[in-house]
Amino acid sequence: MKPSNALAFVALITGSAAIGGPFDEPHLNIVQRTAEEAARIKAVTQLTDDFSKPSKFEELPAGAATVRTRRNADAFSQPSANVGFDGELNFKVGNGLFRKVWVSSPSSTLASDGLGPLFNARSCQRCHIKDGRGHPPEGPDDSAISMFLRVSIPGTPEDEIEAIEGYLATRAEPNYGKQLQDFALPGHAAEARIQIEYEEIEVPLSDGETAFLRMPTYTAADLGYGPLHPDAMLSPRIAPQMIGLGLLEAIPAADILAQADPDDANGDGISGRANVVWSVEYDQPMLGRFGLKAGSPTVKHQSASAFAGDIGISNPLFPTPQGECTDLQVACLDAPHGADDVRGDEIDAEGLDLVTFYSQNLAVPARRDVDDPEVLRGKELFYNTGCTSCHTPSYVTHRLEEQPAQSFQLIWPYTDMLLHDMGEGLADNRPEARATGREWRTPPLWGIGLTERVSGHTYFLHDGRARSLLEAILWHGGEAESNKDAVVNMPKDDRAALIRFLESL
Repeated sequence: MKPSNALAFVALITGSAAIGGPFDEPHLNIVQRTAEEAARIKAVTQLTDDFSKPSKFEELPAGAATVRTRRNADAFSQPSANVGFDGELNFKVGNGLFRKVWVSSPSSTLASDGLGPLFNARSCQRCHIKDGRGHPPEGPDDSAISMFLRVSIPGTPEDEIEAIEGYLATRAEPNYGKQLQDFALPGHAAEARIQIEYEEIEVPLSDGETAFLRMPTYTAADLGYGPLHPDAMLSPRIAPQMIGLGLLEAIPAADILAQADPDDANGDGISGRANVVWSVEYDQPMLGRFGLKAGSPTVKHQSASAFAGDIGISNPLFPTPQGECTDLQVACLDAPHGADDVRGDEIDAEGLDLVTFYSQNLAVPARRDVDDPEVLRGKELFYNTGCTSCHTPSYVTHRLEEQPAQSFQLIWPYTDMLLHDMGEGLADNRPEARATGREWRTPPLWGIGLTERVSGHTYFLHDGRARSLLEAILWHGGEAESNKDAVVNMPKDDRAALIRFLESL
């Protein structure tokens, strides 16, 4: 990105020539901060250098929205603590739609028909099991239902979006669209099956310890509609955890953009960049926040895109009832669907809003063991090793007139929401908007220590290749290479303390 600071970026995403104008966040009804509030926020979000005790309010990662940590797999499935009675009702109705199992058309169950004909899952919940993290298939008898392959081919000048500087044009794969659906209704062929082969890589660590990484190779096997384009680019994705999305959406764009350093002007080796994507909801460029490459601007956009691409359900933002069917999949295009002039889309605006509300208000559980000496030592190592250069600990969200649960909260998500070059080892070599094939959005770390409790596994990174938090760290390359090396070379007790800190988040 050519603009080298957040103010110059304003003109890029708003179309305004006035430097210093407000960031365009049309999805939020914002009450602007006062100068006094801005000063208080700067003080409270300053990086600490005192690791003798927890930071103030650190045990409440979502502010007043934080909930008590449950001891079972429902730890990620609670509503925000401050959502109120009416909000809790909307949350429960949204949860019902999130869990709804869709069926094929025609059906006597008119409110639930419209599945597919090609799909990756029959409900949102089947990918985001217990609202947690997906996983790659574990052997021949395990399905890839919480994982899929995005696919595209290089674009042409006509695929560029002129309003987005640095946009990397791609287009859908001619036979298969933008992602491969591995399930289909009777009478239709599934598009493909994910096939993964792993190569074990040994990594020597200090103090005589050794770790092993697994390098995956992905193949789209059993292709149902002919060969892939020779220039097809495949990107594996597992379903991310769902907690805290409304709070991430409420972080001021200015606070995210202020961290961007695309030219590494400060020389620290970290050059985070903002993704900029096209909003189909507002018909304009917006800051990308959600998805593994920050490819969606809002929770609503992300939810609507998943309904269309993952389940084949039309909605107000993506109204095609055949979902991801391509022009060459004639039988798919001609199949019955659940949209008509009377009912409208297969999920209507009210239903989409309820699922969005549910997704925005999945609560972040409270931290555990924040005052444990080993956790505090691990926190010190996390900060001093430079992990906070990308995993920004805290923010204060916008004041929002219509979203009290997300309004003016001190939160601790540990992400800068920016794109970073993570090296060749993690590269999928597939661009997305302004993200290159080596870049990924910094994932939030809140709740990461509860992954096994909620999801029954400890698989991390965009494709679940890492089988532990240590393996996830050891895959860091590119901008994070020196940070990874510091972990490799630190005393083993320090390494254990660092992992203990992450497990407390």
